[in-house]
Amino acid sequence: MARPELLLFDLGGVLIDNVAFERLSATPGIRLNATEIKSKWLASSTVRSFELGATSAEAFARAFVKEWSLPVEPEVFLAEFAGWPKGFYPGVPELLSLLRQQFRVACLSNSNSVHWEKFGQLAEHFDVALSSHLLQAIKPDALCFERALKACGESRQNVVFFDDSLENVVAARHFGIEAFHVCGLDQVNRALVQSGWLQ
Repeated sequence: MARPELLLFDLGGVLIDNVAFERLSATPGIRLNATEIKSKWLASSTVRSFELGATSAEAFARAFVKEWSLPVEPEVFLAEFAGWPKGFYPGVPELLSLLRQQFRVACLSNSNSVHWEKFGQLAEHFDVALSSHLLQAIKPDALCFERALKACGESRQNVVFFDDSLENVVAARHFGIEAFHVCGLDQVNRALVQSGWLQ
């Protein structure tokens, strides 16, 4: 494809180490494997509402503990939940700095008010930093990509998107955005090199 103007990255599982599913699988009372937990998470109306910015952190914690039958108080879960994103994988700040010498670089994350406080400290590494709870639209919905492109001031043919969720990648392609399914920094680097956008 032609050289893009904007590289748009998901955060968790792509540039940021997020231990959400590992922590949930280790929680007493949950008898699901990692794949089942991820599917339940993505299908959860409680999670969706929080990541759309429609629910407070406290209301989310109460509803989530009830929905998943967790043997903890909501405030205890919320404190644990806040620590799930661990920060950039090693090498990500350097990669983003290098890419920004040639491209505009943005992030688009299905996130929430609790995790975005942590992610907000990383916003300086991007030209534009976008979260579902602020856009009030969530991947894989087309409205999320529409609002993200508007916020970035770019047309879909000038954007390349990277996400660890195949559903989000397929949705981006249907929307007309070139997209790569990648998990972790090694796969990001490989996609960039193979496309000729990173030496």
